[in-house]
Amino acid sequence: MRYRKNGVNILVFFGLAILLLFFLSPIIWNVLTSFKDRGEYFTYPPVFISSTFSFEYYQHGLAIGGAKGIQDSLIITLSTTAISVILGSLAAYSIARFRIGGDNFAFWILSIRMLPPVASLLPLFLFFRFLRLLDTYEALILTYSIINLPFVVWLMKGFFEELPKELEEAALVDGCSRLGAFTRIALPLVSPGLVATALFCFMFSWNEFIFALILGRSRVVPVTVNIAGMIGGHEILWAEISAVATLASVPIILLAFVLQRFLVRGLTLGAVKG
Repeated sequence: MRYRKNGVNILVFFGLAILLLFFLSPIIWNVLTSFKDRGEYFTYPPVFISSTFSFEYYQHGLAIGGAKGIQDSLIITLSTTAISVILGSLAAYSIARFRIGGDNFAFWILSIRMLPPVASLLPLFLFFRFLRLLDTYEALILTYSIINLPFVVWLMKGFFEELPKELEEAALVDGCSRLGAFTRIALPLVSPGLVATALFCFMFSWNEFIFALILGRSRVVPVTVNIAGMIGGHEILWAEISAVATLASVPIILLAFVLQRFLVRGLTLGAVKG
């Protein structure tokens, strides 16, 4: 019986390893391409390990705008995540505790997130052009915050609704203000959900392309736009694209590993209702 159980575990392990390799194959291929020489992109049979293993294309990719793109993306993404999480948590708490706007108000907020980006692109472009904010951090931060806020409100509302009201009522009886009960009682208890929500906001803002392309010009060029700019009319810088894309994926991977414990707890926090 024990040998049969070990055999099943080995089969499950190999099955998961094959699935993991399949889903990670684009990332692995992208990393390998970043080290290939210019003559090894289209060879047949394909070359997996480059004969000239160097960081030349990483240096060139950063020099032609990759470093500036990662810097711009970090500024925009961190600012957007902070604004969205702070404002969204306050709005979600008020909806969960005071039933502002009725039962359908939260869904109405979420419906804003369903609006196609193309439908809001032209009005936002005209709006920021009128304010002379095109090609600025402020334009992209405000745009991403508007898009992320409904998502944050919807998720955090469910987390706050799972908390017993008696905890905050006890704090109010002890002399704590409503804001104090929110920051000292409610917010720490839903911190796993808060971390998961912040990570999703970070990922959306980091990977967004269409708004960054239209609302940014030359001074503000996020990394997604910078990578697309390496595709020219006469040449495609495949190694530089792969190198900068590899570097651009590092922040997401690091955040996922660092916040893994909070992420799993956050995604399951509101899954079961009593």
